[in-house]
Amino acid sequence: MAHRFRINPRLLAVPLAASMAVLAGAAFAQAGQTVKIGFIDPLSGPFANVGQNQLKSWQFVAEDFSKKNAAGVKFEFVPFDNKGSPQESLNSLKAAIDQGIRYVTQGNGSGAAAAISDAVQKHNERNPGKEVVYLNYAAVDPSLTNEKCSYWHFRLDADTSMKMEALTSFMKDLPEVKNVYLINQNYSHGQQVSRYFKDTIARKRPDVKVVGDDLHPLGQVKDFAPFVAKIKASGADSVVTGNWGQDLTLLIKAAKDSGLNANFYTYYAGVSGTPTALAAGVGGNVRAVSYIHNSVPGVVQRLQTDFKKKFDDDWYTGATYNGLAMLVEAMAKAKSVDPVKVAAVMGGLRFQGFQGEVEMRKSDHQLQQGLFISEWRKADAKNPYSVENTGFNFQQVKAIPAYVASTPTSCQMKRP
Repeated sequence: MAHRFRINPRLLAVPLAASMAVLAGAAFAQAGQTVKIGFIDPLSGPFANVGQNQLKSWQFVAEDFSKKNAAGVKFEFVPFDNKGSPQESLNSLKAAIDQGIRYVTQGNGSGAAAAISDAVQKHNERNPGKEVVYLNYAAVDPSLTNEKCSYWHFRLDADTSMKMEALTSFMKDLPEVKNVYLINQNYSHGQQVSRYFKDTIARKRPDVKVVGDDLHPLGQVKDFAPFVAKIKASGADSVVTGNWGQDLTLLIKAAKDSGLNANFYTYYAGVSGTPTALAAGVGGNVRAVSYIHNSVPGVVQRLQTDFKKKFDDDWYTGATYNGLAMLVEAMAKAKSVDPVKVAAVMGGLRFQGFQGEVEMRKSDHQLQQGLFISEWRKADAKNPYSVENTGFNFQQVKAIPAYVASTPTSCQMKRP
């Protein structure tokens, strides 16, 4: 004989309410938390002005995001001075991990980036439950998302090959480009700029001659006059350089002093110190390839204006915005700030960056985004922003959509 049991609905009320509270708590587990991010870059030495600017940029954008975001979290950046050294970067990474920091960011120097990426990979393999995510915002050696790719590494900048595809696509249509001189810093990035230019221009404009190819020590040259003399003697009409920071500023000054009449094609002419040197004038046009320029409407113009008011300095590292936009979206989707859960969401994530929707490609963790060719010009009514208070800025001359700027990857990612 079957027995019928009647359950008092009041008995269900308490556990049901409790379970709903648990679910609600899980859904918003990350809300109200402060996410600390270790900033590992040069804050002293020849590239200190760049590192200091970019630290302020991350902190400034973090303050903006912390007011309100989909994940309900706040961000705090903890600075570590790596002095531009791979070894010091490893010491800084260890110090950050020892402080319980689970997210780190670095960008100035692909040598330091390779050291950090490798160390993070090994740390995570040996320390389950204490994993760290590395956001690379400016180190552009293609190997970092190819043969040296890591699941825990996410690159927010476009790599050297992507930028060179965009730059040479622009240069190939300029009949005045005939004789090109290459001058770059002697480390992985500079070597890659030289190699990728020669490979891509040969494919697109085989008539273009490379009339010089110099590599110089990183951050050690005080006078570029001897290099500029070689450029003048070569008869170059164009100079292609991946130099950044002091090494580009001093090169531009030497070009001005010598009366070099050549066009410059650069990666980092907008970085701290160089615009002031450009304002003194150089013989030819100065163009830059980047994922950002001074005339991008919306978020860029707002942040530039507010940053200038606060620091009397320029916000030019757009990856600081995209990096936090990506983290916020991933943390909201993961309902967690745990690096393991967040990393799993970021691979393949599409999110709104400052120039519209972008994608963190799942296969190699290289951000897919449009690129721009911009030119150093006098500010006007349409483009009023004044870089380093010079009365000049970088204005768009060509936009390259993400699918054109994209390059293939050989990454065979080892996933946890």
